[in-house]
Amino acid sequence: MIGKRIRIERILNRKTGRCVIVPMDHGVSVGPIPGIIDMASTIDEVASGGANAVIMHKGMVGRGHRGYGMDIGLIIHLSASTSLGPDPDNKVLVTSVEKALKIGADAVSVHVNIGSEKEPEMLMKLGRISEICDDWGMPLIAMMYPRGRNITNEHDVDVVKLAVRTGAELGADIVKTNYTGDPDTFKQVVDGCPVPVVIAGGPRVETDRELLEMVKNSVDVGGAGVAIGRNVFQARSPQKTTKAIAGIVHNNLEVDEALKILNGY
Repeated sequence: MIGKRIRIERILNRKTGRCVIVPMDHGVSVGPIPGIIDMASTIDEVASGGANAVIMHKGMVGRGHRGYGMDIGLIIHLSASTSLGPDPDNKVLVTSVEKALKIGADAVSVHVNIGSEKEPEMLMKLGRISEICDDWGMPLIAMMYPRGRNITNEHDVDVVKLAVRTGAELGADIVKTNYTGDPDTFKQVVDGCPVPVVIAGGPRVETDRELLEMVKNSVDVGGAGVAIGRNVFQARSPQKTTKAIAGIVHNNLEVDEALKILNGY
């Protein structure tokens, strides 16, 4: 569908087939944490650093996206839960594909926790959203996380492979998931998924090198880039961190070269 092809080029670089996405939807789950209090300023930094898109909730679009600086793709997150709820892993739909279209989104995203008690409901919603996205020509990013009481390791290759394949089978155009910890196992994840796979950033990492090595190892085995939030918007310089990550993702820089960008050499 031509509409989906046009929109997805605002998320995936047409030359590399990869993307640098900065999720900034954390305010619903944990509140106004540093880095997303002044969202306009942070978005301006990551856009100038070369990010392809940001992820936001619908109510923040008019308070931080576009109208200044460099342009950047807009992904509206359809799912939400708060850390104070009885089951924070139960992500419910809080808006629609049609609403995302009305406010100018280039794509939408849905969160699914594979292995949780609410997995059936979340899968049903993902399947339905993918059909609506097809009807409207809207790209869909599925955030597929192995997360439940029967899962002891959310980074285990077998559960990650299952999670991403499920997202693709149910109609996602891009799948976001956990990095498995090493390139050999992550290659298995990528090889088993017919759509682009991007890695989440997870909790704050200890060092810049650790972050950049994770990015490098993932793209070297076929990963399609990153969707990293806190490790970017809470960095010392979101702009430089984004630029370093984008250098690896789109220009195949080595980690040491990217570190020079981040450190301003």
